[in-house]
Amino acid sequence: MATTNIGKTKRSTDEMINDAVDRQQSWLESRRSFTRGFLSRFHMFRKNEPEEVKVQPMRQERESKNRSALRAYWLPITCALLVILIAIIVMLFKINTPVKVVAPAVPEPVVQPVAKKPVSEPTFDLVRIEQSGNIVIAGRNKSESNISIVINKKVVATEHTNQDGEFVYAPSDALAPGNYVIYLVDTDKNIKSKNSVFVYVSEQGYKNSVSLLMTEHGSKVMQAPELLDGDLVVSKIDYLDTGRMVITGKALPRLRVSLTLNDKYLGFARVSDYKNFGLGVDVGELKAGENYKLNIRLHDTEGTTIANVEHSFVMPEMTGDDNTFYTVRRGDCLWIIARNFLRRGVLFTMIAERNNISNPDLIFPEQLLQIPTKQ
Repeated sequence: MATTNIGKTKRSTDEMINDAVDRQQSWLESRRSFTRGFLSRFHMFRKNEPEEVKVQPMRQERESKNRSALRAYWLPITCALLVILIAIIVMLFKINTPVKVVAPAVPEPVVQPVAKKPVSEPTFDLVRIEQSGNIVIAGRNKSESNISIVINKKVVATEHTNQDGEFVYAPSDALAPGNYVIYLVDTDKNIKSKNSVFVYVSEQGYKNSVSLLMTEHGSKVMQAPELLDGDLVVSKIDYLDTGRMVITGKALPRLRVSLTLNDKYLGFARVSDYKNFGLGVDVGELKAGENYKLNIRLHDTEGTTIANVEHSFVMPEMTGDDNTFYTVRRGDCLWIIARNFLRRGVLFTMIAERNNISNPDLIFPEQLLQIPTKQ
């Protein structure tokens, strides 16, 4: 078959490979020649140096770069090393150095003898009705003196005080139920006690009996009646000459306590989360010598009575004093105390002023407050 020439043809693959290999060999040869020339010039300057100090060029270049880096960053590196060193020293010092605690010298407590207040007239320390119904009266006067006990204007006994001026009267016969007014007389100098004690002996026994110390500053409870019915406890009943009555006690929290006087409903109060309640109501004038009946009832959430304390009493003579006293309980505030005793909570400032309370928001449990009942 005849061949037809169609023009230029491509170079064969073998020729292309051979040309590339030749160019590569030529380039390598030129690099070898350059390297030999460079090394010959380098050794020309180093041929007289001792053999042991000769260093390969690449190693020398690396060490030179390292030295340059050290020269550039010597200051921060030094500071970091110093900080680490100081930290190590401080840690070692804390570990190895024992801590010495020097306690200040405390002087031995000196017990000072309690100086007894000199007594210029007979005074009461205790008047109470015992479980047996017998009365116990304790008080003070001048040492080695004679004291007459007067009950309902009748001298019932004369006692002799010891060297500390103390005496105790405890008769063997029980007092009959009823009201009694007791005062003392120094028989040696015919001096009558400034204060007297009102005693109510209940027919229900000593738990419902009352003993009140009557002073020029008001009455103070010496023996409170234990009025209780299960979860309802009445701890104190105050009657003010303003015609207001205040009842305090304890009951189940968050329930309601109501009050009736001679079966007349007077009002109610809620029991706090601390189980305390206080109820102040206007009852009007109660006449001395007349019989009255108080009912304090505890109600559940549906209004059903679940406990009832009944207290029957004969109204004693009023002292005419304008003050009474109240012991603060947990959860109390002056606003509630003023509302119960003075009818209006905004009058709490009168109680704060009378008791020198600088912060009316800060009162404490068991704190005794004097209540100015006359406004």
